[in-house]
Amino acid sequence: MNLESIQQAIRDAAARRTPLRLRGGGSKDFYGNEPRGEVLDTRGYAGIVAYEPTELVVTARCGTRLTELEAALAEAGQCLPFEPPHFGEEATLGGCVAAGLSGPRRASAGALRDYLLGARIVDGRGRALSFGGQVMKNVAGYDVSRVLAGSLGTLGFIAEVSLKVLPRATAEQTLRLEMPQAEAIDALNRWAGKPLPLSASAWHAGVLWLRLEGRVAALEPAAAQIGGERVDAAKAAPFWKSIREHAYDFFGGAAPLWRLAVPGTTPPLDVPGSQLLEWGAGLRWLKSDGEPGIIRDAARRAGGHATLFRAARKATEAFTPLAPVAQRLHRELKSAFDPAGILNPGRLYPDL
Repeated sequence: MNLESIQQAIRDAAARRTPLRLRGGGSKDFYGNEPRGEVLDTRGYAGIVAYEPTELVVTARCGTRLTELEAALAEAGQCLPFEPPHFGEEATLGGCVAAGLSGPRRASAGALRDYLLGARIVDGRGRALSFGGQVMKNVAGYDVSRVLAGSLGTLGFIAEVSLKVLPRATAEQTLRLEMPQAEAIDALNRWAGKPLPLSASAWHAGVLWLRLEGRVAALEPAAAQIGGERVDAAKAAPFWKSIREHAYDFFGGAAPLWRLAVPGTTPPLDVPGSQLLEWGAGLRWLKSDGEPGIIRDAARRAGGHATLFRAARKATEAFTPLAPVAQRLHRELKSAFDPAGILNPGRLYPDL
């Protein structure tokens, strides 16, 4: 597969007004609203285009498997700092960017969009467009490449991206503490105001897990200050992977899974179901059969929003409906990039 064939396929679909479903490994088909349209498989457009470890930048095509990309970075002692979830061995870089999801390190290292330096896309007219570059300051005008993060393929075929990467931490230590949710929230906010090398946190069922990363000399005094039980690395690594990949027991079962983004200082939310907290209590995972309106109202009152992340049958839109002004801006952006409305229609919002 080459870029020209992709462009032609999109031009043909636009001429026929035929919806296209941009799809890589399909590991995130569950995310967003119901996918529809003729499948345009992105996996054939793959490969690492450029990687210079000394420059901390990698450029790769959309069909490149995340496992392949991460293995290449690991050989040079580097990583994707935002720790993206795969949700399957077939996960691709294009799907990673389109979904815009970040893993346990998000609160300390930043989100996926923070590391997007540039992108090349094919828009709904079949035009190949480039944005940004391969250095942090090479952005003029609108930073379109970062808008692609989380767009779920509704703005264009994400052909190629350049990402900033970082060195892997030289050491890590996981701590385990038993405490109720309210106490865990208070502690996480207290530690956030101190110079501690916290890279991840997860609370569930009365147990708080913390991951410290950095130099060996910095971890010992930090662990002593926080306290708790020290977890062996052989057990800690699988635990954090299970949180990232939703293989942890909490994420199983038939109940819908909600993702609530709220200020980290928010007290325990009074909503039906069980919860798991990440990102310094700023991310509240909720397993609940509760009424969607009640769940979304609880998140809104806290100053956040709720996403129906995964469900066997989605009885409501995946994402919180937009306010009128935001809706107009989204519609205008969609129209500019995909005037025929053929790229992943409805995947992000029903009318886009």
